[in-house]
Amino acid sequence: MWSFGADATTGATIWATVGLVIFIGVAIYFGLPKMITKLLDDRIKAIENELAEAERLRLEAKFLLEEYQSKRLAAASEAESIVAAAREEAFRLTAEAKASLETLIVRRTKAVEDKIAQAEAQAVAEVRSRSADVAVEAARVLLTRQMGSKGGAIIDSSIKEVGAKLN
Repeated sequence: MWSFGADATTGATIWATVGLVIFIGVAIYFGLPKMITKLLDDRIKAIENELAEAERLRLEAKFLLEEYQSKRLAAASEAESIVAAAREEAFRLTAEAKASLETLIVRRTKAVEDKIAQAEAQAVAEVRSRSADVAVEAARVLLTRQMGSKGGAIIDSSIKEVGAKLN
């Protein structure tokens, strides 16, 4: 073998260097650096696209978050207004029910008082009617007794009075 230096390891190093230079030359001849550069450029472009997509998704997520927070605040506000309206409606209905109940109590009390007054008037009328019936019956009995003993004299005096008034 050929040897340029003092020992054999130096010769092997030289041959390895010559082989490496030949390999690099063949790689350059067949365009390997261009292929590697193209692959790296494609990979860089893909990474840039992924980063752009990630940034777009981040912005979209941020927008959605802001939108949902806005909707949540609006919903909370609407819920508060619904609760306030329901509370106000409940107070109003309670007041109306109380007023209606008071009116009903007054109306029913008046109706009961009217029924009591009517029953009292009816009882008084019945007592008067019964008293009149008893008085008429007592007068009939009394007149029947008196007519039996003084009937003729009373009839004669009545006829005279009627005749005097007609003339």
